[in-house]
Amino acid sequence: MDDDRRMAGWEELVELPLVAASMVFLAAYAVRVLAPGLPGLWRTLDLAVLLAAWALFGVDYAVRWRLSGQRLRFVRTHLLDTVVLFLPLLRPLRVVKVYEAVQRRHGRPRLALHARVMAYAGLSTVLLGFAGALAVFQQERGAPGATMRTFGDAVWWACATLATVGYGDVVPVTPMGRVIAVGMMGMGLALLGAVTGTFASWLLQSFSREDDDRPPGG
Repeated sequence: MDDDRRMAGWEELVELPLVAASMVFLAAYAVRVLAPGLPGLWRTLDLAVLLAAWALFGVDYAVRWRLSGQRLRFVRTHLLDTVVLFLPLLRPLRVVKVYEAVQRRHGRPRLALHARVMAYAGLSTVLLGFAGALAVFQQERGAPGATMRTFGDAVWWACATLATVGYGDVVPVTPMGRVIAVGMMGMGLALLGAVTGTFASWLLQSFSREDDDRPPGG
């Protein structure tokens, strides 16, 4: 019980600062990908910011692992946190925990369950789409036979992939680019399923309330 309280206290303390670190990491990564011609000093500074933010993620993971007292079981029960540690561009997936941390400070949620799920999915889609476009553009830029020649092409590809449309006019040709594409496809299916399922549930509940409120024989 003491371990749980310490863990909850630590998470409440660092969650919002880690969100800021995540945004800084994403911005620094974007600069590194989109401005390859930066002078050496600025590229070194940008790399230092990236590594500092990554180090903060590592410290947070190590502290929570230590406070949990679970040892290797912590890795299995916090699989998303483990993946995010090695792939920090996926930190937008932790947006739900961020919202929970904010609401704990206010005492209660301000949005209904359905609205929260759709807000989570929408925000995750935007952040992951941007991060995925950056990652795949870094791999595809200058590759032989690449159809993704500009960052705009990468954003278009990310939108089509997350929406599960897949026009095929812009596709990754490098092995790592295709690995990223597979991940984006899976995320797109999951997010789309969350939104459509939540919307369908909301409609069913709305119709059910209308039937319950209708006078007998009406």
